[in-house]
Order: sequence, then C-alpha cells, then structure tokens
Amino acid sequence: SDHMENIYGYLMKYTNLVTGWQYRFFVLNNDAGLLEYFVNEQSRHLKPRGTLQLAGAVISPSDEDSHTFTVNAASGEQYKLRATDAKERQHWVSRLQICTQHHTEAIGKNNPPLKSRSFSLASQGSCNSPGVQRRPSQNAISFFNVGHHRSSSGKRVPILQPDHLVDVREMMSQAEGQQRDLIRSIECLPVSGHLTSLDQDLLMLKATSMATMNCLNDCFHILQLQHASQQKGSLPAGTTISWLEPKISLSNHFKNGAAQSFSAEINNKPASVREEQPISEPGQLTREAEEINPDEELEDISDDKEDDLGAVEEQRSIILHLLSQLKLGMDLTRVVLPTFILEKRSLLEMYADFMSHPDLFLAITNGSSAEERMIRFVEYYLTSFHEGRKGAIAKKPYNPIIGETFHCSWRMPKSEVVTDAGSNLPAPSSSEQGTLAKDLEGQAELDYYTVKFVAEQVSHHPPVSGFYAECVERKMCVNAHVWTKSKFLGMSIGVTMVGEGLLSLLEHGEEYTFSLPCAYARSILTVPWVELGGKVNINCAKTGYSASINFHTKPFYGGKLHRVTGEVKQNATNTVVCRVQGEWNSVLEFTYSSGDTKCVDLTKLAVTRKRVRPLEKQGPFESRRLWQHVTESLRDGDIDKATEHKRALEERQRNEERLRAETETPWCTKYFLKEASSQGDGWVYHKPLWKTVSTVQTQQMDNN
Repeated sequence: SDHMENIYGYLMKYTNLVTGWQYRFFVLNNDAGLLEYFVNEQSRHLKPRGTLQLAGAVISPSDEDSHTFTVNAASGEQYKLRATDAKERQHWVSRLQICTQHHTEAIGKNNPPLKSRSFSLASQGSCNSPGVQRRPSQNAISFFNVGHHRSSSGKRVPILQPDHLVDVREMMSQAEGQQRDLIRSIECLPVSGHLTSLDQDLLMLKATSMATMNCLNDCFHILQLQHASQQKGSLPAGTTISWLEPKISLSNHFKNGAAQSFSAEINNKPASVREEQPISEPGQLTREAEEINPDEELEDISDDKEDDLGAVEEQRSIILHLLSQLKLGMDLTRVVLPTFILEKRSLLEMYADFMSHPDLFLAITNGSSAEERMIRFVEYYLTSFHEGRKGAIAKKPYNPIIGETFHCSWRMPKSEVVTDAGSNLPAPSSSEQGTLAKDLEGQAELDYYTVKFVAEQVSHHPPVSGFYAECVERKMCVNAHVWTKSKFLGMSIGVTMVGEGLLSLLEHGEEYTFSLPCAYARSILTVPWVELGGKVNINCAKTGYSASINFHTKPFYGGKLHRVTGEVKQNATNTVVCRVQGEWNSVLEFTYSSGDTKCVDLTKLAVTRKRVRPLEKQGPFESRRLWQHVTESLRDGDIDKATEHKRALEERQRNEERLRAETETPWCTKYFLKEASSQGDGWVYHKPLWKTVSTVQTQQMDNN
C-alpha cells in the first residue's frame, strides 16, 4: 500500500501504422484502478482520451528494447507504450503491476460466485458419470489422519498410506469426469439464443474449472513426492513417481538413465514409486546413439493429405475460448492448442520433408565454381519449403516430446543428379572410401546415392530441435538447430525460427551458414493459411559469396501472396551474379549474370519419397511410433480420442520434467551435443561427417 500513490507523466503511445508513436499524458488512478491518458497535461481536467481498467490486466515489458512495455486489459484492449529510458519504464511497470494486483484481488474477494441458473448444466450430460457416486465414508480428513510416527523431536508426523493415495486419485478421477461432462454440456449449447456456448460466464467457468483440476493434479504430485521421501528418506537414483492409474508409460524415457523396460503394463504395487526394471525385449530404451541401417528402411507409402479446415466453423467455440485467454504478443510455447488443427506428423518429420528434393541437394557439390555452388544452394533452399509445408493450409505439426527422434533416408539414382561437364572434382581414393564409413562397403556397384537424416528434440523449454543429413559418398552434410518461438498476433499466429544451419561441402572445404524465415498462420477464425516472411542470409566465408533472400508478407491492400525475391553476389566486388523472384510455393524465376533465365514450377517438381523403418522396428520414442495413436485417431476423424492420447503424452512429459528438476537430474541428449555458436548455444550432431573426413585425412598423413 505504500506504493499505491497516483503517478502521472508523459509516455509515447503507439497508435497505428499511419500515425505511429505519439506523446500522451498518462495518469495512474490507483483508487479507481484506471490508467487514463490525455492529449497533454493542460487537458487533464477534460474527459480522458482513453481509459483502461487495470483489474485482470497483464503488464508486460517488451523484449524488443529497454523502453517499451504493453498494458493488456482483460477486455482485450491494449496500450503499447514507450518510456524515455529503462529506469522510467521500470517505475511505470512496477506501479502498474501493484495497482493491477490490488484491484484484481479485490474483485475476487468482493464478487460473489456466479449467479445460479434456472437449470444445472452438469446434470445435462453427467448423470451416468462415476463422479456422482461418492462413498459416504470418503472425506478429506480421513485421508490424512491415518497413522503417525514420532520424529526425532518427539512430534507426531502424519504418514500418508498408499491405499489412501489411491483413494485420492480415485476421487480426482471422478472430479475430472465431472469437469469433462461440464465442458461437453457447455459446448453442446447453441451458438445463439438466451444462453449460448459463448456466454461470458460459461467461458470463465470452463477456464477456471480446468485451472482448478490442473492445480489439484500438481498438489497430488507433491503428495506423491512427500510419500516417497517418507518411505525412502530421499528419492534414490533411478526411481520415478508414477500416476496411480493406467497411463501411457513414458517414465523410463524421461528418467534419461540406463536401459530400462518400456511396457504399458500397470504396476500393481500400492506404493507410488516404481523401481527400474531391466529391459527384456528388443527395441530397448537407451540414451546411447543408435546406428540406423538404411537397408531396413522402406519407401514411405503413407499419404496423409491434410483435409481443408472446414471443421473450423464447427470448432469456433473452442477457438473463441482459446482466443479469450490470449494476449497480444503472448508467447504460445506453453499454450495447448486444439487437436483438430494438428497435422498428422511431428515437427521433426516436417524438417525431414524439407529434404524432399535430394537431387537438388546433391547437385550443389557438383558445381564447377564457387559461384555456381552458391547459386545451386539457393535454388535448393527455395524449393524446400513447398513440400515441407505440405501446401498452404495452416495446420500445426505435433510438438515433439523431449528426446523424441526421427530417422529416414533417400535413395537418389546417380543418373538423376545434375553434374557439371567441366567439373574436375577428384574421385575419392579407395583407402579413403574404406575408412570413411562401413556404409560404403559394396556400394561401388550401386547406381544410387544415399542421403541419411536424423532429428532429435534436444530441449523442451525452450523448444529446440536439432537435425542432420549427410551423403557420405558425396562428402556433404548439413547440420541445423531450430528454436521455435510462437506469438499471438491477434487474428494470426507468428512463429520465429531462431537458430542456424551449416552446409559443409567437404570436397571443396566450403561451409555455408543459413537461417530460416518466420512463418505465420493467418485468418485463424475462418480458413487459416500459411505465409512465410522475413529476410534470411546465406554466407560462405571461404569463397566470399553470399545470398540475401526476402520472403514478403502480403500488404494490407493489394500485393501478391507468398512472394519471394533474392540475389546472389560476390562480396569482394559487390557484383550480383543471380537474381530470383516468384512465389515460394508456385513458380520461381532465376536470372543469371549471363542474361539467361530459368523457371522452376514447384508444383511439378518431382518429390522423392523418403524411406522409413516400419513401426515395429522403430524405437519407442521415434516420432511415428510415439505419436501413432494420435495419428490413427486423426485419420479416423476421432478428435476426442486424439486429444486424449495427446494429453497423456504431454501430461507425462510435464510430470517427468518436474521430477528431473526436483531431483536435479540433467537431461542427456542422444545424437546432438551443445556447442557455442554465433547465436548463443548451438547443437551439433555427435558424429558429423567433417570429423570423420578429418580423421581419415590425419590417418593418411600418418601413413605417408
């Protein structure tokens, strides 16, 4: 209360794209819980130009600079403000937050519960719910006053017995059933009339009931940890906390330790702590890197064409409920999006689909000059997004689980890879071929190249993926790590791909660094569509060639969709050697310094199918096996079932992440190692081809 004084002063307020930033005189009225502004201080006695109710508001310092901050009111209105310096911003932000907290708490204390309706929503769909049948003997007191033991100080300490934890879990399951019935009843209401599914009170009831159940689950998790520590004194290494109901068994994976059993059977022991069990079946779970034999992989025959989002109209209430909880600029990393907008593939597999033109990828190293190799890389880069996005429909791939991996490969006939008649590339020596990799044994007679791909989710918060592809025979590989940062932008969602990639052409000793554009899901309330935007750069320090590529977002008025422009130049002379323009999902036109032009129609470009191991041969945390039940449910159109499978995976991931934090157990990756990069911490494949080739060359020098 000492800090609840009224403050006032000039701040810059962002108005719109036309007028931009303007100075306005702001007044924080603590007594009324209002933020008001006037044209200037002299007009303060007049009616305010604008007023925001601070109860329920969110005050957010901006990460774009040290002066800007936003005030997001509960009504959805937003002020974007800028102070003169960081100190003044902190002064305003702290006072606004204190006022906001005070008035938000006051509303909670003074407002009575929601007015009773003339009928019971829960009774409409929950008459058969097990939650309505409660044993008379069940009460909270009896669960905790069960038994005692004396501590060293002589005080009696309550002990939670395992069977009472089971009872708590049963009651919570009943409550969860009632909560689901309540949600269904609300969503079954009409969208118009006296009482609708979009009623403000009902939307609030949905949100608070869900938050309450999440809070109860967190409390129960604490009880489990407390019970385990009382029984064992402390959590021994290798033990885990398990839910007392059948769940998808992911705990062995998230313990991130030695080989353990991976089975879905339920432990009948009453205690909530399950000991490690040795692996007794093939496909064992281990954090040791696994070498995938490309001969075990079969050509992918799945053809998961994504349906259009006609279901958006049917699911409008879910989207509106979601939007009602979001604020402009909010980070969506921890927001659970509705299942019906999901693609039938993991984000890791989407990265693999960017490699669907291996002929263009392999042709890069065949360029006879540094200039030609840079141009070929740009051609490959721009043709990768069309297949990677699987069209323009804005569906979202699964968020990978930490430790999830995806493996595949491509076989590319050598006759279909563009070569250069004037190329003088040296052929690999027989000794070098033999030492590089056992994969090449007996491949001299083969008429195809093999490109191998592996991806791994190396971090959950922040969500970071690493992926790596190589062709041993052509001595080329690409390594990349991507942190996906998503933000709510009103009627669209923006995803920034933070990270960098590195293409290595070992025959030429060249390295090409590159970045990725931002992606946007537009018109999320009607038929969402995908747009790419932003500037990316490709650089080769050794040759001095670089490329600058612009993905243009559509202007508000006029303009084309999916437009892209770019140029390749020699840095030393600043000479442009190639220009490109067109649409990244349609036709691209390349104009060379010689005056020649080439058009590439991406809709007619041949796609090479990837090769993937059958599900029965995949490890339990390879993408397709891990998400198979979600994918099958989506194929069958059973959104509820897909949501349940997805929720089970995500819930267990959250629980195990908490356990690792409490036991201070670090996560160990399987295929990628953390290394410093130009943009902070980067992730590099543990056995990149450049290390193998370097080892071979060292051995040859020693032999000579």
